[in-house]
Amino acid sequence: MKTKTVKEEKKTKEPHRPFVTDVEELRKRARKHMEMGAVTEGYKADRETVIKILNEVLATEIVCTLRYRRHYYMATGIHAHAVAAEFLEHAEEEQEHADIAATRITQLGGEPNFDPKGLATRSHAEYVEGNSLMDMVREDLIAERIAVQSYNDIIRYLGDDDPTTRIAMEHILGKEEEHADDMKKLLETLSKSGRDL
Repeated sequence: MKTKTVKEEKKTKEPHRPFVTDVEELRKRARKHMEMGAVTEGYKADRETVIKILNEVLATEIVCTLRYRRHYYMATGIHAHAVAAEFLEHAEEEQEHADIAATRITQLGGEPNFDPKGLATRSHAEYVEGNSLMDMVREDLIAERIAVQSYNDIIRYLGDDDPTTRIAMEHILGKEEEHADDMKKLLETLSKSGRDL
């Protein structure tokens, strides 16, 4: 006699249930609390905490945008043209991330905090100018690593409680990982040149 595997046992114990939607109930719930917009009864996260986190993300992205833009304008030396182009591309992508965070904040019924006062303290990354091209790339790499770590933490915190915010953060995280990789490669290239440009 063949013994059943755990998977087979589970299959026999839990019969497949069809997906059934009570359309009338859905319609009734949608009419209730319309002022909440996209936030329905199915939203499981602590909305105020998520808005606070997203405002920190917004501040981080604004600080990164500003830092990359400064680096774009201040890049000098033999490698400046290629590195400056990378700085500008990253600045534009960081601004897109800020827009994603601000949009999600408003979808959740919050207000995006663009107040310059306290921007640096709300941001996870620092605004460091750098004295040379090498310094600038190094500081951008550090900032990207901070973003990668903190955004990973945010994604884990959100889990399945707020899938829309989690997916937005996963998109941003993917770009931040690319930025970190770009900065790492630029740092290696500048280091091989043997000059602190």
